[in-house]
Amino acid sequence: MCDNLGGNAEFIFVPNTINSIGDFFILGGRIMNIIDELTWRGAINQMSDEEGLRKKVEEKSIGVYCGVDPTGDSLHIGHLIPFMMLKRFQTAGHRAHIIIGGGTGSIGDPSGRNSERVLQTMEQVHHNEEALTAQMKHLFGKDNITVVNNYDWLSKIDLLSFLRDYGKLFSINTMLNKEVVSSRLESGISFTEFTYQILQSIDFHHLLKENDVELQIGGADQWGNITSGIDMIHKIEGSETEAFALTIPLMLKADGTKFGKTAGGAVWLDPEKTTPYEFYQFWLNQDDRDVIKYLKYFTFLGEEEINELAQKVANEPEKREAQRKLAEEVTAFVHGDEAVVQAEHISRALFSGDVKLLTAAEIKQGFKKMPTVEIKSEVINIIDLLVSTQIEKSKRQAREDVANGAIYINGERIQELDYQINPADSFEGKFVIVRRGKKKYFLAEVK
Repeated sequence: MCDNLGGNAEFIFVPNTINSIGDFFILGGRIMNIIDELTWRGAINQMSDEEGLRKKVEEKSIGVYCGVDPTGDSLHIGHLIPFMMLKRFQTAGHRAHIIIGGGTGSIGDPSGRNSERVLQTMEQVHHNEEALTAQMKHLFGKDNITVVNNYDWLSKIDLLSFLRDYGKLFSINTMLNKEVVSSRLESGISFTEFTYQILQSIDFHHLLKENDVELQIGGADQWGNITSGIDMIHKIEGSETEAFALTIPLMLKADGTKFGKTAGGAVWLDPEKTTPYEFYQFWLNQDDRDVIKYLKYFTFLGEEEINELAQKVANEPEKREAQRKLAEEVTAFVHGDEAVVQAEHISRALFSGDVKLLTAAEIKQGFKKMPTVEIKSEVINIIDLLVSTQIEKSKRQAREDVANGAIYINGERIQELDYQINPADSFEGKFVIVRRGKKKYFLAEVK
């Protein structure tokens, strides 16, 4: 368990009681309750009954859950924020539960939206469920983790039972005042999405009864839904029943924009959507003003090591050591250690121009967003290749650039005008890499 913590969190103090677990971390020389750790990391936005929750996590291993609806077939880095907190509870010895919302995902969560979601087919929902389940099992492993699908119980509730057993417990007035609903009143909200908070409440109650789950974690926009679940639990099970809520702050970048969005769109955890190299580069390119906050959120490094990196950002920002550590840690967590080695290898090759050391698989990653042209598998003269692919506008310009040493083929400077390129000679016969000048790369893909 300690191996996952990294940094200076080298051991865990376990109180001498039968039910106690390892939820006291040694960080920066201080004994920390996991709630203290989350507070230090800036990871708590709101929390219900803080005193009760602190006492509970000190007494025993509790059940904690976070959910995600299968609106797509991959998580993106925005999803990582609450799930990193769930991972911390799991690492501390608590029982992590993940709901894949096959039921709730079929109707649509109104949270964080100003318009209705487009309903997916059930076939698409089921496909997404399978993909997300596989991702979660990869991130959380097998210890202290349970992955469930709320379709399994929500689909068994008939309409009359829903209205009699659950609808009667919810006040329309209270539901209208929840931010997730009130923010949509002007633009409009369907009855389908209006009932979402009831379904999420049923989830909390189900996990409490079936899996002894007492804490739900979510993003800041989930506070209303989670507290609705606590209210419903108290009405059904009694006000003395313990159930807790913890939400994560909305994460904004230093420039005020929402974290996780780039010019190219979302940064996905699926390596087919965002390659591990692209994923690594995303973290490597973070602003100095944001990197320490992200190290606290997205890594398991201890307080002392993060403070040391903060000093390096202040004193030697040009070295970008904090960004490099961030990229290494998050890429290793999501894609594994080998992906980090590969991403760094690609980065060094592109920086040095020594691309001949790359494999075909690494080229596919590193050149994904670079200009790509198509060539045939046959031998071709260098001038003809440059002109036919429109890398050069004319034969005259192509000859001039070759003669002047501005053209590199597969990392080698070529100055012979009669040079013949055989695509079969490099990168498994799949690619030819052309570089013009110092940094302008083109990927010629063999078709």
